[in-house]
Amino acid sequence: VQLQASGGGLVQAGGSLRLSCATTIRTFSSYAMGWFRQAPGKEREFVAVISSGGTTYYRDSVKGRFTISRDNAKNTAYLQMNSLKPEDTAVYYCAAARWTRQHFSDRVDEYAYWGQGTLVTVSS
Repeated sequence: VQLQASGGGLVQAGGSLRLSCATTIRTFSSYAMGWFRQAPGKEREFVAVISSGGTTYYRDSVKGRFTISRDNAKNTAYLQMNSLKPEDTAVYYCAAARWTRQHFSDRVDEYAYWGQGTLVTVSS
């Protein structure tokens, strides 16, 4: 299984980026997809998750600004990030786990597969 995150870059505060996570998971529709981020010197933290059943959950600081989605036909998950802030600067990772349709998690250690990360830099 491979996950490939892309779409990061440099953007000014208030701007937008759309991250993509392309996977080789054949039964992609059965997997929950999560996005995490890690800023320099900090631990990896949860950002958003979408269950295989389509339920979404976000960390409080990104609610109303970020939207997670998935395209099961393309085996790809997305993270639309709007109104970006300098504190959103981090390497963003996508992750996958196979659970029941409504299950999801914000715990790093519960995800089986990880992408390599894509850097998002938000300038003030």
